[in-house]
Amino acid sequence: MLVGLRPTVHDLGPDPSLAASPRALIETPNEPATGPSQHVLSAVLRSVRLSGSVQFCFAPRGAWQTDDKPALAALAPGRAGALPFHIVVEGQCWLRAKGREITLGPGDVVAFPFDDGHQLGAGSGGRTILPIADLPPRPWSRLPVLRYGQDAAEGAPAVELLCGYLLCDALGFGPLRRALPDLLLVRGSEAGPWLRATIAQIAAEARAPRAGGVAVLERLSEVTFIELLRHRILTAGPGATGWLAALAEPRLARCLALIHDDPARDWTVAALAAASGQSRSALTARFATALGTSPMRYLRDWRLHLARVALSTGRRPIAAVALDAGYGAEAAFCRAFARSFGLPPAAWRQAAQGGA
Repeated sequence: MLVGLRPTVHDLGPDPSLAASPRALIETPNEPATGPSQHVLSAVLRSVRLSGSVQFCFAPRGAWQTDDKPALAALAPGRAGALPFHIVVEGQCWLRAKGREITLGPGDVVAFPFDDGHQLGAGSGGRTILPIADLPPRPWSRLPVLRYGQDAAEGAPAVELLCGYLLCDALGFGPLRRALPDLLLVRGSEAGPWLRATIAQIAAEARAPRAGGVAVLERLSEVTFIELLRHRILTAGPGATGWLAALAEPRLARCLALIHDDPARDWTVAALAAASGQSRSALTARFATALGTSPMRYLRDWRLHLARVALSTGRRPIAAVALDAGYGAEAAFCRAFARSFGLPPAAWRQAAQGGA
């Protein structure tokens, strides 16, 4: 917005062309038409809910390294879908994971969908830092800032990171989870303007905490992870397999869009095939090849995932959730849910809403 410029309103009197119809003419921006893969992506991203999180600022100086154990998992014992992440606010450090070493710089965002052990560090031969052990007891009213080696004479410049984990419901959806790599990385140079602005806001909130800052950082971290997912999905190359490959196949993507747009509909294989312009046999073969499942099993898995999200975030009766998931009998829903997630719905809800 340009400061000092105000919209000008001209009173031109009544327009005779509008006399028969008082409805306004609405102009929309010129945007590329969205395809079925974008519909599927939007549906899945809508189910990305932050059910818990922890963030802290980590600011070491000199030569240092963290332990190689997945220490962030210690902050979320027994919680499924815990996804550690690091956002580099300032400086550079190295990251080692599964025998691979990369350098991280300002604006880089890295996340670990499978909570794999990894190390961060700067220089070589530095002291081992255990930031998890140094965190104050929770809950926190302000973002903890852990500083190490504040003497500038120690050598390497300061590094500043926002570290933590997210509890993400979307990781419970098998096809998406199987499509993710061990490490999600978006470089600051690759990030679009919106993601760069979000990271800048995270840095500002971490450096100058204000009232409600912990809640603000939770929301900013959530949308940052959504951007990581979107970047991964939209930049998947021709060699992509599984769910990403399915999104790139037009007829399969059309069928997935139908399922994700209206999961409560009483779909059959014949109806999905007809609506997506292919035969039943062709649709079944494409699902088996790209996703290793059948159309109806995929539909069931998506419905159960949505039920899982509903149980984690709301208080609707289990019978109503079961009906939305396509189960006429609550007992049948409870059995299917327990087979998929290891707990019956009531126990799942109690565990999920018991606090991060």
